Amino acid sequence: MGNLFLMLFIISIITGIIRPKEVIRWVNKNSSNRKSVLKYCGLSTLIFFILVGVTAPKTQNTTTQSQIDDSKTEAKADTKVEDNLNEENKKTTDTSNVDAIELTSANSTEDIFAGYRLIEVDGGNLSGHREPNVVVDIGFGDRKYYAFTNEYGQLVKVIAKEIILQDASTEAVNSNGRYYADEAKVPGVESKNLDEGHVIADSLGGVSNAYNITPQNSTLNRHGDQAYLEKVIRDAGGCTDFVAVITYPDTTTQIPSHYSYTYTINGNVINDEFDNVNPDEYNANLESNTSSNNSTYSNNKASGTTSDNSNNEISNTQSSTNNSEIVYWTPKGKSYHTTKSCPTLSRSKTILEGTIQQSGKNDPCDKCH
Repeated sequence: MGNLFLMLFIISIITGIIRPKEVIRWVNKNSSNRKSVLKYCGLSTLIFFILVGVTAPKTQNTTTQSQIDDSKTEAKADTKVEDNLNEENKKTTDTSNVDAIELTSANSTEDIFAGYRLIEVDGGNLSGHREPNVVVDIGFGDRKYYAFTNEYGQLVKVIAKEIILQDASTEAVNSNGRYYADEAKVPGVESKNLDEGHVIADSLGGVSNAYNITPQNSTLNRHGDQAYLEKVIRDAGGCTDFVAVITYPDTTTQIPSHYSYTYTINGNVINDEFDNVNPDEYNANLESNTSSNNSTYSNNKASGTTSDNSNNEISNTQSSTNNSEIVYWTPKGKSYHTTKSCPTLSRSKTILEGTIQQSGKNDPCDKCH
């Protein structure tokens, strides 16, 4: 619109200079001259610029406001885009962390299982057969207990990061506190002196297939070291870093000769080792041998034929007595023990302590002395 007015204004000036009467017809003819044309054109110019001055800021404000609104819209859009990018980056980072954790876990598992084939066996499978060089999860439910066999199908190792006790309130157990009615028939359990011994007991969350069962001496399993270590773990509410290593006298039998258990309770590492024998018979033979040796020693002393070593033993015993050495004994035992942790005392309910003279026993234990 301003351009149109400007064009008309220029045409009026040119026409007024040439023919003033054609432009300013509203005045008398005597006043219609070039001077009047310039006067009216000057006035019109002034009015024009005033109008331009009044209207121009409004247009500028409108433009500026529009630009501000556009800037705000763009800023919001940029912020939204940035937020979306941050969210995507966060998700990517989180996913990367999860992937890293899963990868690490997978690698750890692969390291543990290296050289073994992972197979699944039902916890209640009664077959006594084991596959060679395999690893089997023998934990009931979601527990992760892993059993390993060697190339001869012998169960040689069981590991568990954490032993989780049986929970009869949430798990299906029978009246005997067992998950299954029977145990796997591993060759050797047919002997009347051998039980289907769990490496990890039902009470500790272990299943009953052949990968958790070994033919174990009945007394050892029910009342001996095996039963004792299971009770220790139960009383502690579980344990961590559980490792059982099982050895055999040869490569043809499934009856172990020795067990070694290592586990951690309240930060204390415990190691239990014992042979697959009747502990009562073992202790009886041990005490019998000790008594026999002491009897021979007494006869030699009476006949004056004690050796230098025997004399040294006498001297050491007398020295220990004189120094009030603390020893340990049981009321019915024939020997005294220099350490309370002696394996022959592990199943004794009453253990006394004092000097050798107070014990009234002259025979040192061959196991710990």
